[in-house]
Amino acid sequence: MSSVYDEFNDLPELLIEEVKELSKGLDSNERKKVLKRVREEFEKAKISPGEAIGVITAESFGEPGTQMILRVFHFAGVAEMSLNLGLARLIELFDARKKPSTPLTTIYLKHGYKTDLSKVKIIAALIKETRLKDIADEFSFNLTQFRIEVLLNKKEMRDLKITESQILTTLKDNFKDMDVKGDNGILKIKPKEKDSLSTLYKLKEKLKYVNIKGIKNVGQVTPVKRDNEYVIYCTTDDLKSVFEVEGVDITKTTANSPFVVAELLGIEAARQVLINEAVEVIKNQGLDIDIRHIMFLADVMTNKGIIKGITRTGITSEKESVLARASFETPIKHMVNASLVCEEDKLKSVIENVMLNQPIPLGTGLPGLVAKMKEDSVKRKK
Repeated sequence: MSSVYDEFNDLPELLIEEVKELSKGLDSNERKKVLKRVREEFEKAKISPGEAIGVITAESFGEPGTQMILRVFHFAGVAEMSLNLGLARLIELFDARKKPSTPLTTIYLKHGYKTDLSKVKIIAALIKETRLKDIADEFSFNLTQFRIEVLLNKKEMRDLKITESQILTTLKDNFKDMDVKGDNGILKIKPKEKDSLSTLYKLKEKLKYVNIKGIKNVGQVTPVKRDNEYVIYCTTDDLKSVFEVEGVDITKTTANSPFVVAELLGIEAARQVLINEAVEVIKNQGLDIDIRHIMFLADVMTNKGIIKGITRTGITSEKESVLARASFETPIKHMVNASLVCEEDKLKSVIENVMLNQPIPLGTGLPGLVAKMKEDSVKRKK
């Protein structure tokens, strides 16, 4: 049976689905009117052939970029958990820097966990790094036995669900050349070979920072209530370790590093991270840039299957035109390399034709029109 939607199959599937969702309760004629209007708007939104989309996209970022300010966003007054925003973050994204200056993972939880605060706190404790110094009251030297004694805080251990045997196993794995024993809340760590007192002191400092539980280098974990459910923010880009924690919804959890996301979830997911992060920065600045410009930039950066920055070693290095590459940075290097291999410039794009004072093959410079005039119409005009 044919549907009213069949004659509008030239529209994107996403728009059709949206119309279906929003037009519930309308009859077929009314739906047809809606679809005709959607088609009109869709045709208007299309870019004209010969449009200089690269230049327009660059301008759409460049102009509001001059109004951006350097900002840092703090989570609920927690100084350790801050995010770079504004121009600095945009540059970081579009230069495709491997490590963000302020890594952040947004953790969504599964059903049965996301609304229960006690369960959220347990997951947060599993994620946050717990070092030996966090669950110890005192580190002391026993010089007669030439060993270090660590007095454990049993209340902290109970809260974090850490047992003494778990600590002993971790220490034995990390310090294979040490004799490690536990005695009812006191750890006794002794080097197998006697050395100087300074070696014992260095060992004590190492012991303080041994990871007992949680993901390494996750110092800050902040549960936040959003739309009747809890979301956990943590200062890490170790998405792989976060995915292994029980109760974490891996279908929604994401990091703000496109490279980490690309490695785990693929290039399409990394493209979406680039778009989301850029939109977030622009929205926080109170600016308005068409989403298609952001999508276009993300497409250019990821269409080769890897993330390439808008830098001289990134997408600029792949430009076909020698003059276009030379116009960006290090012109002499590009000119010399091109002359060594007799490279030819076809002058197909904007920048190289501007350099040579020629019409740009875009917009009105794109078509070559030939008009065939009838004789009588020519005479009439005379």
